[in-house]
Amino acid sequence: MTLLDSIDEGTARSLLSSSTDERIALCEDAFRRMLVIERKRTERSGKPFLLVLLEAGNNQDSGKNGKALESLMSALLSSTRETDVIGWYKHQTTVGAMFTGLLADEKNSILSILLTRISNALREILTFEQFSQVSISFHFYPDDWDQDGSGRPSNAALYPDLSSRDDAKRSLLGVKRAMDIVGSCLTLIICAPVLLFIGAAIKLSSNGPILFKQQRVGRHGQCFTFLKFRSMHVNNDHSAHKEYVTKLIAGEASRESMNGNGDGVYKLANDKRITPLGRLLRRSSLDELPQFLNVLRGDMSLVGPRPAIPYEVATYQTWHRRRVLDVKPGITGLWQVNGRNRLKFDEMVRLDLQYAKSWSPWLDLKILMLTPRAVLKGAC
Repeated sequence: MTLLDSIDEGTARSLLSSSTDERIALCEDAFRRMLVIERKRTERSGKPFLLVLLEAGNNQDSGKNGKALESLMSALLSSTRETDVIGWYKHQTTVGAMFTGLLADEKNSILSILLTRISNALREILTFEQFSQVSISFHFYPDDWDQDGSGRPSNAALYPDLSSRDDAKRSLLGVKRAMDIVGSCLTLIICAPVLLFIGAAIKLSSNGPILFKQQRVGRHGQCFTFLKFRSMHVNNDHSAHKEYVTKLIAGEASRESMNGNGDGVYKLANDKRITPLGRLLRRSSLDELPQFLNVLRGDMSLVGPRPAIPYEVATYQTWHRRRVLDVKPGITGLWQVNGRNRLKFDEMVRLDLQYAKSWSPWLDLKILMLTPRAVLKGAC
């Protein structure tokens, strides 16, 4: 039994109701929903918030449970405003508090003040051994992202909704995965002669490997090896493309810099790096066929957001990052079949987020049926 096991939400409410502002501790579901809402608010406003978590650890002494919880709550209340939120991050185990509307330069001073106040409050009621078992952690958002250069969130505590969303849609995710396996297997079998012919043509027409391999950012920010038929000469300088993508995300890319056939949202016009055969493959989207191997391996799905390049993710605004968190990237997607040559980057991201929020097997089937027409029109 942990230090807080015998404390229910009613006790927490009574403790907090004695405070001058008469706030109550939110239950786990409500607190986590508020965390998601605050995260989205920060994505838009740019104002960071701080999540403080206090965990009881392995304390076994249940005699001081009420006082221990009171100490935890009092320590948090002494450092919060009426606009801040307190509740269960994990029921009867971890107490959380969100400090909102902070300024970026307040980080160090806030950490110092909170750590001192909380530590002093805990020392008054707990023995040294009990105090040493209490875990206090601080989590800033949006600072806690990609700290190790991997392109993924470095702090899972700020994203409790990702795992809970998977649990809620587990059966549908199974259906989606089954569709991916069946669809990719059928495509690879049916297109096997085409794959062999294209591979031979690439090998005979230019020096270099048949497949182009690149690191892309997948679901939850996990990187994977992305496959395409090589359409460029080898040993190319990618700085021009990096510069173009940066301008595209910032809304500064001109129409003249886009590929003239309409599929150039992420591709430069008159790109001299592309081979003659590569232009044909890109125009027909046949260079995308090896991605069905990515789908079969589980890195991608048939339908989902376009897989992002790590240097692209590095230039994202905070709210853009959600497109690499919620669902697997796909070969085709909602914005691809809605005419991507007419959309700005922010509009494409909004469609990706709309898909992540409302996806279903039926929506996937609809997008898959619309994709051939989009390819023929040069939109994918």
